Amino acid sequence: MTRYSKQTRILVAVDCIIFGFDGEILKLLLIQRGFEPEKNKWSLMGGFMEPNESTDEAAARILKQLTGLEGVYMEQMQVFGEPQRDPIERTLSIAYFAFIDIHKYEKQLSDDYHAEWFPLKEAPKLIFDHNNMVEKAREMLRYKAALHPLLFELLPEKFTIPQIQTLYENVYDTVLDKRNFSRKLLSTGLLIRQDEKDKGGSKKGAYYYKLDPAIYKDKFQAFLNFIPNPQAFLTA
Repeated sequence: MTRYSKQTRILVAVDCIIFGFDGEILKLLLIQRGFEPEKNKWSLMGGFMEPNESTDEAAARILKQLTGLEGVYMEQMQVFGEPQRDPIERTLSIAYFAFIDIHKYEKQLSDDYHAEWFPLKEAPKLIFDHNNMVEKAREMLRYKAALHPLLFELLPEKFTIPQIQTLYENVYDTVLDKRNFSRKLLSTGLLIRQDEKDKGGSKKGAYYYKLDPAIYKDKFQAFLNFIPNPQAFLTA
């Protein structure tokens, strides 16, 4: 087998950053690392690439192996390659991120590696540079959510406007005016109001809505964002 001469071999790892929404709180999925260094400390779902797989295949395999989750759409984010990021060997990490509706996947979640959802604001200190990875992924989530209505993918099939507002407030760590948010949201034409109401929050209740898939697809590239001055949040 022909090899490049005089080149140092470097390990390639993949780390998966999974955000989830349970209807009330934005959360982060973590596991306890199963080997040294940093054994039993909280970590993203990570592992080494195998010679015969692509980075996408490695990400899907690692996520399923460590959490039981499969069929999760993940996007490649960036490469983390500081020379000392792994104390054992020189390792590059290709980070992937995803955001999911927790309830759609809760039956898949395995506890073999103590996979656990943490509120994003209460997540523990992670190994290596994983906290930095999470911050970069959160910036990416904010950026995408400011341009496109993709946060709706974190919601169940039917949802209320207060649920959507709570999700946006979680992502941007801010408080939004209820009337203004509702007015902007309804003006997009994205939502189809249902006859049912969720009366869990008040006697009056809040109507359930569903996403209009045709409008969603049509307006995806021209989305009226709900966040005043979103650029301020992208560098926060």
